[in-house]
Amino acid sequence: MDRRRVLLAGAAGLGASALSLPRVARAAAYPTERAITFICPWPAGGTADVTMRALCQAAAKVLGQTVIIENRAGASGMLGTKVLSTAKPDGYTIGQVPISVTRFAQLRTVQLDPLKDLTYLARVNGQTFGLAVRADAPWKTLAEFVAAAKAKPGLITYGSAGIGGATHVGMEEFNLLAGIQLNHIPYKGGAPALQDLLGGQVDAVADSSSWAPHVKSGKLRLLVTWGETRTKDFPTVPTLKESGYDLVVDAPNGIGAPKGMDPAIVTRLRDAFRKAAADPEFVAVCDRIDAPVMYLDQPDYEKYIQATYRKDTQLIERLKLRELLAKG
Repeated sequence: MDRRRVLLAGAAGLGASALSLPRVARAAAYPTERAITFICPWPAGGTADVTMRALCQAAAKVLGQTVIIENRAGASGMLGTKVLSTAKPDGYTIGQVPISVTRFAQLRTVQLDPLKDLTYLARVNGQTFGLAVRADAPWKTLAEFVAAAKAKPGLITYGSAGIGGATHVGMEEFNLLAGIQLNHIPYKGGAPALQDLLGGQVDAVADSSSWAPHVKSGKLRLLVTWGETRTKDFPTVPTLKESGYDLVVDAPNGIGAPKGMDPAIVTRLRDAFRKAAADPEFVAVCDRIDAPVMYLDQPDYEKYIQATYRKDTQLIERLKLRELLAKG
């Protein structure tokens, strides 16, 4: 009986070794098996989609493998993020992780734990947010807009890409600092909000730089941007901080993957996206649409996620976001 147990134990050990060899071989050969799928949780043609396509083209050159963009838009970026978190952790499904996952997870609008269910590879670039109105609006400056809002509490409307998203939360923080009350009109994305602004259905829109072409053409007026510094394309437009409000909103884009990936594959992807974030073609695309490169490698990116999670815990309570979501 003892001899049989020894033989069985030996066979089990050999079986485990045999099973582990293919995994090691696959990690060493990665990514030669097939094309990599990159989930972009936003519609095609938007600012995030444009920059992610340029980034993936640069990463593909480093990896020696095609990277195919798959747009899985919906639920303020959370639909694609959820799909990403449940994919097979073999390195062949990766994607963009919206920073708002740290907020939506706590609001339970997406069923995942951002601190446990994702592998964070790199933070790459940010977005330029701003508040825009029509060119024929009576407000030529942010100060005039604030004065009008104080005179008519709750009557001035603004559109955003949805409750709890970066632009909505940024505007609510601004409202608190400015001591004003605006009428928020949530949309399913920035594009329909922008169209309603152009059509006169809302008074203002808080969005990423989708408003830029219309500001340049003279149809819209940009009152303020939300970054740390003024933008290259709109150097005469002040930031919120310059306007007297201690607030910066940049919502950086990150690259992630499912939890449980082979460390060798993680290292390979980290190296590829580190080089891709510095690729001149990617930098040029970011520069064209005022989406500044904000690269962080995995360790610092993970710390950033954790810090943002803690900040969002406080924001949810301060802005009463659960109550706002319940009202719809």
